[in-house]
Amino acid sequence: MEANEIYKVLLDQREELPFLVENNFVQRPEAALISLDNKQAQVVIGVRRSGKSTLCHMALLKAGLKYGYVNFDDDRLANLTVEDLNKVLEGLYRVYGNEIKHIFFDEIQNVDGWHLFVNRLLRQGLRIIITGSNAKLLSSELATHLTGRYNEIKLYPFSFRDYCAYRKLATDTPTTRNIAILKNTLEDYLMEGGFPELDTIADKHGYVGGLIDAIITKDIMKRFRIKNGSGLKTLANHIINNAGQMINLTELVETFKIGTDKTVRNYIDYLTQAFLMVPVTKFSYKSTERLRNGKAYVVDTGILTFHPNNITTENLGWRLENAVLLELLRRQTPQRRDISYYRPTSRSREVDFVVSERGRVLELLQVAYDISNPKTLSRELASLVEASRKTGCKNLTLIACTDTRKEIVDGMEINVVSAVEWFLHTAGNI
Repeated sequence: MEANEIYKVLLDQREELPFLVENNFVQRPEAALISLDNKQAQVVIGVRRSGKSTLCHMALLKAGLKYGYVNFDDDRLANLTVEDLNKVLEGLYRVYGNEIKHIFFDEIQNVDGWHLFVNRLLRQGLRIIITGSNAKLLSSELATHLTGRYNEIKLYPFSFRDYCAYRKLATDTPTTRNIAILKNTLEDYLMEGGFPELDTIADKHGYVGGLIDAIITKDIMKRFRIKNGSGLKTLANHIINNAGQMINLTELVETFKIGTDKTVRNYIDYLTQAFLMVPVTKFSYKSTERLRNGKAYVVDTGILTFHPNNITTENLGWRLENAVLLELLRRQTPQRRDISYYRPTSRSREVDFVVSERGRVLELLQVAYDISNPKTLSRELASLVEASRKTGCKNLTLIACTDTRKEIVDGMEINVVSAVEWFLHTAGNI
């Protein structure tokens, strides 16, 4: 591209900035992980439209910093090459001034070879903020070319606490009325999900459909040169409709006729890298067991409700389980803890989630929306007790839409926690 063309795009993008940072911005805890005075590149990754750009803009504005900004997810910059990046830098200085020390590159993975350019800027002492929507394209290149020179922050769509803050609800007022409001709001959250823009969109199905299409076409097909786009989309819809279920590669190959086990495994890997799908492995000390028995969830429960070809019911139990997984990832990933599920044999009772660290089980969690039926409660508690005996873990939690209390089963204490309380106040007992 010509330098003047790039300059004009950057001018247009600067004019759009006030519309990107809205007055009702939610202060999200991930912002505290961005270190703006650090020599390392600050890299925020996550699914499209999860709020990465807004998070970075607000962190920079709150710090009172003057910075340059370029959004590479702009169709006018679609054909940029690494050789054009010097022209981008020149344009940034023209638009924002020569004195800027911070530069924000939005969706920079769209330019092949970007890491060489960023590495050079870091060596020159510039402070770099990066966002990206593809985990492997970023992480592999960062690990290879920016070893020790980046701080990675993973951002998911709104947590339930973020969602309440967006709706300006009090979360620390335990009145009867407010507790009822929060319970109703949790149901809304489980159905609508946490994409920040979705609440303002009239055509929610169109919005989610467009999001999924952008993820598949831009973040997967274009990057990995996938020719069978219809097969990939069909597989993605199937996984969304069966969120939380075990993945059977052989069955998927036979059902969808899209290649071999390897093809399907690659497609699932691409969906994971683009953050549409969230995998959960089986807890096992055998790597073959972990590889063979994975489950797949989605990055936000709103996708379950509004995606095209939706055949799922309004089952709040599935959605609660999915939302609990995402909250566990928000809390435990920064501490480098693993999240898996527990079912050592086909005859064993299953526990939804295991929090572990270097193979040591720290907490067992079961999720059930409704435990008013004594048989349901007994079954969920028995699963935790059986897993506790096998793993030696005594930290047992049952998350449900009920009052918080303790249950004793066979001499073991189980924390039955209100889902609202767990999302808003329980950071874990580890």
